[in-house]
Parts: sequence; structure tokens; C-alpha cells
Amino acid sequence: MTTVDEKRPRVDAAQARQVAEEARETRWDRPSFGRELFLGRLRLDLVDPMPESPTSAAGEAFLRRLREFCENEVDGRRIEREDRVPDEVIDGLRDLGALAIKIPEEYGGLGLPSVYYHRALMLVATTSPAIGALLSAHQSIGVPRPVELFGTEAQKREFLPRCTREISAFLLTEPDVGSDPARLATIAEPSADGRTYRLNGVKLWTTNGVLADLLVVMARVPRSDGHRGGVTAFVVEADAPGVTVEHRNSFMGLRGIENGVTRLHDVVVPAANRIGREGDGLRIALTTLNTGRLALPAMCAGAAKWCLRIAREWSAQRVQWGRPIGAHEAIAGKVSFIAASAFALDAVLELSGRLADADRHDIRIEAALAKLHSSELAWQVADELVQIRGGRGYETAESLAARGERGVPVEQLLRDLRINRIFEGSSEIMRLLIAREAVDAHLSVAGDIIDPEADLSRKARAAARAGGFYARWLPTLAVGRGQLPGAYGEYGRLAEHLRFVERASRRIARQTFLAMARWQGALEHRQLFLGRIVDIGAELYAMSACCVHARSSDSTAVELADAYCRQARLRVEELFRRLWDNTDAADRMLARRVLDGRYAWLEDGVLDPSTDGPWIADTMPGPSRCENVRRVLRRSSVDQPAPHY
Repeated sequence: MTTVDEKRPRVDAAQARQVAEEARETRWDRPSFGRELFLGRLRLDLVDPMPESPTSAAGEAFLRRLREFCENEVDGRRIEREDRVPDEVIDGLRDLGALAIKIPEEYGGLGLPSVYYHRALMLVATTSPAIGALLSAHQSIGVPRPVELFGTEAQKREFLPRCTREISAFLLTEPDVGSDPARLATIAEPSADGRTYRLNGVKLWTTNGVLADLLVVMARVPRSDGHRGGVTAFVVEADAPGVTVEHRNSFMGLRGIENGVTRLHDVVVPAANRIGREGDGLRIALTTLNTGRLALPAMCAGAAKWCLRIAREWSAQRVQWGRPIGAHEAIAGKVSFIAASAFALDAVLELSGRLADADRHDIRIEAALAKLHSSELAWQVADELVQIRGGRGYETAESLAARGERGVPVEQLLRDLRINRIFEGSSEIMRLLIAREAVDAHLSVAGDIIDPEADLSRKARAAARAGGFYARWLPTLAVGRGQLPGAYGEYGRLAEHLRFVERASRRIARQTFLAMARWQGALEHRQLFLGRIVDIGAELYAMSACCVHARSSDSTAVELADAYCRQARLRVEELFRRLWDNTDAADRMLARRVLDGRYAWLEDGVLDPSTDGPWIADTMPGPSRCENVRRVLRRSSVDQPAPHY
């Protein structure tokens, strides 16, 4: 049997980097608040006043219907218990138009702005995160968005109306490929007449793949005469001959998510179903994610708001030592953190969503920062809520209800939120992606200086360009508005925080320049350093969003913004300290020794882990040996009534 590795391209680090670079959008045709922030410039004029929030009577009516449906027709406990979203719930969402929130009206969708899409996701995700995952996977990265952005008019007319009723999935990841698309093994062989492609490969973690009707598949077209080749995007019918769902995956959380392993065996796809040109697949995926990533911050913001409500009610009602637990400083600090963080998550989502709707800015950095910051912060919020609830935070909602208490699914929320730090780019990969954009200005002027393959003449020309760039840029980092005591006075008590953001922005830029000068091309390997730079930028973006959002709200919002900024400033100062005062070198050495087995003796005294199979499966049963589980998993069980407590 042919293994995955036998079909996988053999690439070195340079080739993998080249593939990633070719997929990047290298131009900055529109302004970017995030890019300016990393260059040492706080451009509040790009975000304040925030773009007007689009109002829609149809959108408000849709949200009212969706709320009523979620309150009356969706049983989150049943979904958690049975590990599936009932068919009648999916049908109800379909009838409401929830599969077509952002699809333009001309193609049968609701055509609502991003802010309504995000509010809808907040609603459904607090009812059942699995439903949130279903809707976002379909609309943020599934067929509708790439076809709308890159499809031909014929493709839009064919597929977008179907996507208002049918569910789609996105198939990129493979069993041995995470964030390294250069090693993609799924092949799309073009026919001799160029009218079709034949797809072969295995895709892993295909959210919605178990029940989808349409698939976006990323496959590699071999380079040949007449074919540009490269990773290419195709729309594939899920019931096409050769498409087999071989396994439905189960996870720590998100019970009810329809995620599986999908095999493509000699699947014939019309050339008319190719989205964009050959080789444009990764660029299409990255561009789609620029705004698609905001779906996760929406669900994180909803989760944080839910946590705030539970924390407020429980901390006021639960009495210990004669006082509500919220009156004790140890718990009060956690309540404060949850409240301030919930406001920040909401502010980041609101600002990012409005920027996306206005479509006047390049928000690739802002969306990535929102995803990274929201997924990390929401997890911390949920963890603190578990601590506030104590044993009741660790006990399941079913168990609590069975013994007569209010069944609050706090432990479920913690499990459900954990995936957001991995979904659609892990936090580690997000930091590297953002860092690459953050140092883009430096690389564009110093590229040949640090390129080991550049000859002396190219290095000399690059040095001259770099000298001119830094001669103009570096002086701007010395002093700025943030050093003026009365600066940003129009923001009232929040002015001091914006002065801090301005100073920190210039400080980021200086530290990035120093790192570039010190490590040059090796900077890309200083991932912990770059990660801290990005985390600082994420906090500064959140602080800016809080101040801008609060300015347009009432005094209570200003109080929350002030609290978040004070907490964030402490985190930022610690991150700055750890840029140069850290154990990174020692940690790298220790990790190498661990991997070499130097400390294997430390593993003695415990039982061996499960050895049921290899760490990564390089073979999967062929289609003749494995039943297609598509829909069988969903249609075979008889719906059971949910118990009432």
C-alpha cells in the first residue's frame, strides 16, 4: 500500500518558506492600524471615530428570531449528551437563514454585515458551541466566502444559492501536515484535455465534513507543460464518487461538531469548479481567513460575557465566612479580571468587525491579533470562572442538575474554549504569521543584506536602501506624543493609557530593529522573542480598541476600559522585560537534550502510554475497506427526549 509519505513532496526549510512567502499578500495598498502600531506609529485616526456600525432592520429581526429559536428549540445539554446537533435544529437554522447570514441577497442570502454575523455567532455559541462551529466553518472558511471573493460569476450563480441551504466544509489539513503547506500530499491530476482534475488524498479534521454537501478542497496540481501547478482550490460535491468519510473524530470539547477524516479516491472534478488559478489555493485560503478569523473572537466574546454573568451571580450569592465570596479580595480580583476582559473582547470584536464592514483598511494584522488575543484571553477567563465556582466549576452540569442544583456547564465551557487556541492557526503559528507581517518593512529593505545567496553588489545596493530607510525612520522612534502630559486629553481618564500605548508602540519598533540588527536572517528562528513582540502588539491593539469603544459609550464603559488597560499595562511591561531577560537559550538546549533521550530515566515509575498505533498514521484504510460514515452517524440514532430537571 502506498503511504502518505511516499506521495508527499520532499522539501527543505528554504522551499517551505518560499511556498509560504508566495502565498502572502505582499502589498499594502490600504492603511493598516496594526501595521502602523508595529512600526512605532499610533494611528488613532484610522480607528477613531470607529466606522459607523451598519444598522439593518432585517438584521435586527433576524437576531430576534435567532434568539427565540435558540431559547425555545435548542437543548444544549442534549447536544452535549448525545454528541450531535439534532437534524431538526439544523433544519430550523436553515429555515431561519442562519446558513446564509453573509451571502449577498442577490444570491438568496441575508446579505448582513459582519457585525450581525458576529452577534449571531455569540448567540448560538452560548447555546451550543458546536452550532457556532458548524455555522462559522460553513460561512467563514467553507464554500461561500472563497467563491464570493475569488469565484467567477458563473461559480457564484451556481454555488452561492446552494450554500443558503446546504452545508459546506473546508479541507486543507492532512494527517502529517499541520501548518506546512509545502508538504501537501493531496494531488489533483489534470486530464489530457484540461476539462477535469482527478483528486487523490486524505484530509484530516474536516469540520462539517461528516455532513457537508459541498467541500472546498486544497490539492496540489503537478507542474507540467501547460499547467502552472501548485496548491489549488476546488469546489467538490460531497457525494461525488470516491469521496469517503472514513472516521468521525471525537474531541475534548465541542461535542456535536461534525469533524472527520475524508478520503478522496479518484474523484473527478470539473475544471469549472477550480477557484482562481492553479497555484492560488494558499493565497485564497489566507485571504479568506483575513476576515474569517473574526468568527472565533465573536464566540470568545460571547463566552466571556456568559462567564461574567455566572461570576457576578455566583459571587454575590455564595456566602463564606459571613460575606459573599465576591467581597473577599481573592475572588474580587478574579471578578475584576473577568469583567475587564469581557469588555476588551467585546471592544476588539466590535472594532475589528466594523473595520471589516467598512472595507477601507487592510485588516490582516488586526484580524490575526483579534484571533490570537481573544482565544488566549477567553481561555483564561473561563479558567478563572472554574476557580470561582470551585467544585461546582469542575462538576458537570448534568451532575449538578441531577442532585438538585442549577446545572451550569462551566467545565464544559472550559473544554469547548480550549480548541480556539488551535483552530484556524494555533497561537504559536499566529504569532509567527503576525511577526512576519510586523517585520515586513525591515525585510523589504534589508532582504539582500541578510540573504546568504546574495552577491556583494546586491548586498551593497540593499545596504544603501536600508541606510536611507533607517535614517528617516529611527529618529521618529525617539520621541512622540505619548511623552506629552496632556496628550489625548479628549479621552479623559483613558488618556494616560493611550499615552502608554504610543510609547510602547515606539518601544516595540525599537526592540524589533535591535533584534534585526543582532540576529539578521536568524531572527525567524527566535520564535519566543517574536512571540513576545506580537503579544505586546495584541495587548496594545486591545487597549486601543477599549479606549475608542468606551469613548463612544457611557461612563460605565470607561470604567471597564480603564480597568482593562491597567491590567494590560502590567502584562506589557513584563513582556518587555522578558524580551532580553529570559531563559530562551537554556530552554532550547534543554529541549534538544530531552529529545535526544538524555533524561529518559526521569520517565521511570509510570505506566507506558497507549501503544495502539503510530503517533501519526501514514496509511489509512482504502475506500474498499472502509464504510462511508457520512450521515450514517447522524441518521441512524433515534432522537430521545431530553430529561427535565
